[in-house]
Amino acid sequence: MAKNMRVGITHGDYNGVGYEVIVKALDDEKITELFTPVVFGSQKLFEKARKDFTSEMPVVEYIKNTTQIKDGRINVIDLPTGDLPLSPGKPTQESGASAVEALELAVEAIRQGAVDVIVTAPICKTAVQSELFHFPGHTEYLEAKCNGEGETASEDNDDKGTEASPFKSQMILFDDYLRVALVTTHLPVSQISSAITKEKVLDSVERLDKVLRSDFGCERPKIAVLSLNPHCGDNGLLGSEEGEQIIPAIEEAEQKGLLVFGPYAADGFFATKAYRNFDGVLAMYHDQGLAPFKALAGEHGVNFTAGLPFVRTSPDHGTAFDIAWKGEADPTSMREAIYKAIDLRRNRERYLRASHNPLRKARMEKGGQDKTVDLTKETL
Repeated sequence: MAKNMRVGITHGDYNGVGYEVIVKALDDEKITELFTPVVFGSQKLFEKARKDFTSEMPVVEYIKNTTQIKDGRINVIDLPTGDLPLSPGKPTQESGASAVEALELAVEAIRQGAVDVIVTAPICKTAVQSELFHFPGHTEYLEAKCNGEGETASEDNDDKGTEASPFKSQMILFDDYLRVALVTTHLPVSQISSAITKEKVLDSVERLDKVLRSDFGCERPKIAVLSLNPHCGDNGLLGSEEGEQIIPAIEEAEQKGLLVFGPYAADGFFATKAYRNFDGVLAMYHDQGLAPFKALAGEHGVNFTAGLPFVRTSPDHGTAFDIAWKGEADPTSMREAIYKAIDLRRNRERYLRASHNPLRKARMEKGGQDKTVDLTKETL
């Protein structure tokens, strides 16, 4: 890894607020002392945004590929598509295709080790759809790419719990006080109940526990599990999922030694700030977890795609077409996404170093000579 961590940043839908929040987040003459930004986008649009929205940005290097990256500088890799027609506030076929192109280049760059983490600016989920891209969002696309499924993977594979994949993504929204993971992600409300199974909840709990340990530095994570129905189902009066699926999953997780509690009714749980007593919260569906999270975290929220072989974060807001290219966008969430990506990468590195064969080597004297013994293969 480069001495100065390289952060790959995709420009998202360029007709949204992506460029504005990116350049504002980098608008500090000392920013490159902290990390090396590598933006996958358009030289023309980056330069326009820089002139329109910044005043203290350091030197920018406009380059053609990752081999030309200069550490200690802001690097902008100009997309091969060239000139992009700007239509502020209006997603277009061109802006959607360009968002996908930037994402593909960033994934290839992190695979090659040219960047260390990826931060994605918001995309328009409808504009990116094409014959080559059939995913509801970044999360599903990145999981498919990591599993070698290319552009043909099912867009709802994760929610329907189909055949297990080597890498299984988990959406986590977090700030300094709250971490929320989801059992189901981009799934219609009408399909949520049938997707809440004991196996699905247990798997989500176990994966959240693992991520809290490896990427957030929690030694013994405490996890709160939310109910699906109002008032935790009122003993079956308002629904049976708690008694039939969620509670059995919690009990099995406890038997495995995990610190799991619940289920809790979501309204009271967030209203009383009970989440501050836990390292992570597992919500049953998208809006159950994300609506209160975004209300509480505000502009400091970050979206993290856990479970992948690399770190990917993004701001927790969308393209905000209504204020695109008007100078009104707040860069706080983008800035948080960048710094949190760096923190997550470092936490993961520390965890891997600490957990990789902790009793790997011991020095023993044998025949008057010191011998290095691998304790995972030999016994004393």
